[in-house]
Amino acid sequence: MSQFDPSAEHRRAWNEGAKIGPKRPLTQKQIWAIRFYLDREQRVRDRALFDLAIDSKLRRCDLVELKISDLMAGTEIRNRASITQRKTGRPVQFKLAVDARNSLIAWLARRGGSPNAYVFPSREDRTKHLSTRQYARLVDEWVTSIGLQRQEYGTHSMRRTKVAMIYKATGNLRAIQILLGHSKIENAVRYLGVDIEDALSLSEQTEI
Repeated sequence: MSQFDPSAEHRRAWNEGAKIGPKRPLTQKQIWAIRFYLDREQRVRDRALFDLAIDSKLRRCDLVELKISDLMAGTEIRNRASITQRKTGRPVQFKLAVDARNSLIAWLARRGGSPNAYVFPSREDRTKHLSTRQYARLVDEWVTSIGLQRQEYGTHSMRRTKVAMIYKATGNLRAIQILLGHSKIENAVRYLGVDIEDALSLSEQTEI
């Protein structure tokens, strides 16, 4: 910018020193450690938010805007839920595992509210949802609580964790594309950071 604005020549960039690139997914051991920390601290809401973020694989803008009716059918937590993504306008489905359903039941019993209420309301105005910025702060707190570097992890770590495990176990990119709600498989490839080493590793594991 200094070529257009001389006053910017010595101004520090807003992201100077920040780590760029994809955030790392969590391992199974790290997931257990965060769950243990949240249970020990009796943070019922955060445990439900963490489990839902891992299972749903949603972008943070979609995650915080979930309503109770999106996750519940009558008095029961749905095994599978479906929403329309804000970014793409495309529908995406996700399955809720037992851990996520149990933590959501515990949170919603305490939270209360009507079916049209947000699952995770703002503490300042309960008619609004938890902000994406506050969600990002919570993720930072979760990962640092178990000794991880906050620069290495973020809200995209929550979105990438389960699909990274699925890809490592199966190598099925088409499944990853569907789970993430990407319109093109190339987007799933870039999102996972699949490279030639991954491809060769999968090839070496296949004997003919």
